[in-house]
Amino acid sequence: MTTDILKGIRILDLSRMLSGPYCTMMLADHGAEVIKIEGAGGDTSRTNGPFRDDDPDHLWAGYFVSLNRNKKSVQLDLKSEEGKAAFRRLAATAEVVVENFRPGVMDRLGLSYESLAEANPKLVYAAIRGFGDPRTGDSPYSDWPSYDVVAQAMGGVMAITGPDADSPTKVGPGVGDIFTGLMMSFGIMAALREAEATGKGQFTDVAMYDAMISLCERATYLHDMASATPGPEGNGHPFLAPFGVFPATDGAVALGVVDDAFWRALAQIMGQPELGTDLRYATRGARALHRADVNNLVSEWTAQHGKADLTGLLGGKVPYGPLNTIEDIFADPHVAARGMLAQINHPTEAGKPWTVSANPLRFGGRPDGVYAPPPKLGEHNELAQFAASQQPRPEDKLALRDAFGTFPTGVTVVTTRQADGKPRGFTANSFTSVSLDPPLLLICIAKTAHSCDAFSEARHFGINVLSEDQKAVSGLFASRSPDKFAEADWHEGHEGVPLLDGSLCTFACARHKLVDAGDHLVLIGRVLAHEKVDKQPLGYFRGGYFSIGLEEELVKTAGEADNVAVGALIVRDGQLVLQVQQDGSLALPAAPSNNCNLDGLITSLKKSGLNPVLEHLYALYHDRATDQHRIYYHGIVTGDVPATMRCFDLADIPFEAIKSAAERSMLARYREEFRHGSFGIYQGDQTAGTVNRIADRTHYQI
Repeated sequence: MTTDILKGIRILDLSRMLSGPYCTMMLADHGAEVIKIEGAGGDTSRTNGPFRDDDPDHLWAGYFVSLNRNKKSVQLDLKSEEGKAAFRRLAATAEVVVENFRPGVMDRLGLSYESLAEANPKLVYAAIRGFGDPRTGDSPYSDWPSYDVVAQAMGGVMAITGPDADSPTKVGPGVGDIFTGLMMSFGIMAALREAEATGKGQFTDVAMYDAMISLCERATYLHDMASATPGPEGNGHPFLAPFGVFPATDGAVALGVVDDAFWRALAQIMGQPELGTDLRYATRGARALHRADVNNLVSEWTAQHGKADLTGLLGGKVPYGPLNTIEDIFADPHVAARGMLAQINHPTEAGKPWTVSANPLRFGGRPDGVYAPPPKLGEHNELAQFAASQQPRPEDKLALRDAFGTFPTGVTVVTTRQADGKPRGFTANSFTSVSLDPPLLLICIAKTAHSCDAFSEARHFGINVLSEDQKAVSGLFASRSPDKFAEADWHEGHEGVPLLDGSLCTFACARHKLVDAGDHLVLIGRVLAHEKVDKQPLGYFRGGYFSIGLEEELVKTAGEADNVAVGALIVRDGQLVLQVQQDGSLALPAAPSNNCNLDGLITSLKKSGLNPVLEHLYALYHDRATDQHRIYYHGIVTGDVPATMRCFDLADIPFEAIKSAAERSMLARYREEFRHGSFGIYQGDQTAGTVNRIADRTHYQI
């Protein structure tokens, strides 16, 4: 059955016959978009048969149907310049190219991995060859053609298969092709993982000969460790007994008795319990020495029973199974329970479904889907459907960049729908833009969050950048209230994504990638649509909300250069630093009138021998007595305090010596805030204003 695990991965499949198509079938079954690139006559397997009686035109060979479900078909003449150009355009949009030609074929066509990677550096190029590709190791046989029987013969499979050394036997299924294709599907996934991490794809290949050597791993270590040259063992095993195929009155059964406990259980079922303790047979090693006798004893017993009787006697008690024909498999309840015979609907209404072997991989977190029928030759020749997304216009990029700029210091709520359509959402604490081309955004989701599963499975989600008047919405979605959306105003956006009314900016995103990052999941989304309104953002810092709009007021007042003062509330070693004026009064350190800005303030402090670190804006005052705007920062300084400055404990501030009423008011507020451990940015005058809280803590540097 199919899953969507690999959805979003595009694979161009140039392969034919069995090894490559089996590889890409494994990937297509789990959601990859596999596009078969076929010539005028199509994949050779289209004409290999067998054909059903209801297919007089011989359009649907069983060989082709079984391996090419869930795929698309595009016809291209790769020998023509037009066909090559079309393939290059497709390859620029793909993650993977798979081919099983002989070495050099694609190079001679001008479609080598290296040339394709120039346009698409992340491309994974997968080549299945009989004897490998010179890029990874030049074989003396590299130009030889190869099919399954050749790979089985050269790779050692046939040498250890069959009744005896004089009767080398090919394994029934095409393991030379299938095992190689399966190995390549693993190689593709490994290379894709690296490409995702590094942005660089690579060439990877599997030789059929090499795959068979890997399959026959036992022969390799026996030759090395025991100087043996393993040969056919028939249906037995060189080290284990009873192990193999044993006769029944209506066929045969298989037994694989390894543990001594299973041997004793078998002896008991056979009605010969004494065999279980007989020193010739009681241990695995003893049975190996007398394996001919053991196998004969068991064969004499099984030959007296039918397969059904033996199943009743041995099933579940010892490692046992009947030798099944395909008819037996069709009737087996296990096969039905596991869904291992799948139906593929015919592409025409009149055609009967086909039955094929299902994909054996199962994923508990993914529901199984249905197989799509194999494609008609050239069914998807309209290449516009595969075109890369259009490059955004410069003006669109500017609009998107402006929209992205709404959230770096703002509060965001992310929203989605779970499988049953119910909206879900939470306040995000880690969120940023990733890329403008393509437009990607990133959020982090704690695995402990109630909505984690919904977001990890969702195909689409929304990001809502909150405005200053949405503090209640932020608190609601930070809670675990089950009725968040019943209490909030929202509407459906692109792809049905829930979006919050009144937000500063909203983004509807399609899932691009999900990455495990420790106790969080990183969800990257591709922006499908966004909306932005002209409002002030809602800011959040160290446990409290604050107004980001203050910077606009700073810009406004700074423009009135003859009516602005810039100063700082700074501390050194826990004491407040004040400037001593010429008349002996005290004031906060300030920038000189001829350089009245933040840089001027820092420069002035440095000239006094102090090293300032100004942490944040602290207050914006309109001094009504002088009609002057005053901008104050908060920070700390190090260095020796000059004679023109003095340090005071908060409890000992000489308010009577401070001439400015605005500064006296501000310092009184500061001392009170320090006492309660709650600080904020003040906006107002010396008598009234607003404190925009930025912190809620008990420890503060003073």
